[in-house]
Amino acid sequence: MILERGRFLVIRRSAHVAAPGMLCFPGGGVEPGESLTEALRRELREELALEVTPGELLWECTTPGGVRLSWWRTHLQLPATPLPDPAEVASWHWMTAAEIRAQPAVLETNLRFLENWLSGSAPSRV
Repeated sequence: MILERGRFLVIRRSAHVAAPGMLCFPGGGVEPGESLTEALRRELREELALEVTPGELLWECTTPGGVRLSWWRTHLQLPATPLPDPAEVASWHWMTAAEIRAQPAVLETNLRFLENWLSGSAPSRV
């Protein structure tokens, strides 16, 4: 989770990936032998050509399909301008929590994280 000046960095997923067209926080899966923070760095580099420094683990959950998800406070290494990979990312946006919640197509787990974060109960592990 990247938060700058009260706005979160979010992406609209491309038509070529699971859940096409959905809005979500950037990130992805962990490859074999990779730590969570290594995966975070790699995914942000692959999706948006951004260099980041992982911060603290904020929240974890397991999807109904059994996928374990983690949200990390992440800091951009400046200068930073997202350059999306069109195979994975249709667009990127800076949005407030209210703007994200008002979107019609947001991944449910991202909304759960956002609700947890807004309630002040993050960091937590569920």
